[in-house]
Amino acid sequence: MVGTVKTRGAGGMATHTEELITHLRKLGITVEHYKTAPAKEYPKVIDKLLRAYTRTIGLSIKLLKDSKNFDIVHIQASGPLGGLLPAIIGAVWRKLLRFNLIVTFHYRPDKEFLKKHKRIFDLIFSQAEVFFVVSQKQRENITEIFGDKAAQKTMLTYNGFDSNIFHPMDKRLCREKLGLPVQKKIILNVANMYPVKGHKYLIESMKYIINHRRDILLVIVGDGPSRDELEEQVKQLQLDECVKLIGPRPHSEIPLWMNAADLFVLSSLSEGNPTVMFEALGVGLPFVGTAVGGIPEIIISKDYGLLCPPKDPECLAEKILIALNKEWDREKIRKYAEQFTWDNIAKRTLEVYRTVTTKLNE
Repeated sequence: MVGTVKTRGAGGMATHTEELITHLRKLGITVEHYKTAPAKEYPKVIDKLLRAYTRTIGLSIKLLKDSKNFDIVHIQASGPLGGLLPAIIGAVWRKLLRFNLIVTFHYRPDKEFLKKHKRIFDLIFSQAEVFFVVSQKQRENITEIFGDKAAQKTMLTYNGFDSNIFHPMDKRLCREKLGLPVQKKIILNVANMYPVKGHKYLIESMKYIINHRRDILLVIVGDGPSRDELEEQVKQLQLDECVKLIGPRPHSEIPLWMNAADLFVLSSLSEGNPTVMFEALGVGLPFVGTAVGGIPEIIISKDYGLLCPPKDPECLAEKILIALNKEWDREKIRKYAEQFTWDNIAKRTLEVYRTVTTKLNE
């Protein structure tokens, strides 16, 4: 398996890669993980150089040396172009070495990106036996731009959650452990602090929400380049008492925050299919978010959550208020989420592996 490794601030692709590997191993599959990102934090310049090396020269050496030992080379790729590099390198060497190549593409459903790099994707499609995407919207875009031949190779695999970690827990106990107020309605957001995650619209929505009720606490978990700007926005809007930016937290602690919350909110401007959405549903937490990427493919009923357009803080505030007043069937939400456990995703992935190796060995 070729993919990134979870570091501080790592996103959904890192979680997908490591969880899939863990659960494939539980099914008895031997998986070697070639990491395309540094396993620890380095200064920015060194980090970029290491990433460039591992995704190009390092991966080339690995494939030249060891690809004959693998039944499948599965590359986890994203965007923009730097994140796609491992898939490009994999496709080039597959053409020469003839190993079985599968690619999972995690980037948001962006037609312009696909069109801009059409020749690169043509190369990848020509060499990959299977091209996984994480949303039906991305599959539709590929069919439209690349035609039926590419569409026949394109399969859908959603992100997921680990049900051994993300499961319902007692809300009061979770709040006590985290030092959160018992009486308030708690809204939770977990996302790296980049503009594309739309935090500024979520914070702005609080300005409208507190006009209707004051028993609200918005907790934002994460870090990133937008953090200073967001902290300043909170001060400017005088929301210090009801909005808390608590910084990054270890992934193992996120289930506590989700079980302590009344509502999970994701205000992204663009997404593939966010892992945190599945994790929230996995603990039975209702979801409010923007109708971008693959999110509407998962939040298919008002029994699971409510959606609004991106960049619309007033609509977001309205949906949050409706959600806070609604009686949710959290057990129904949890049961719906069971189809997205990593156990199930690993089993479906293994079926594809077996189909590929059987077909190519006939």
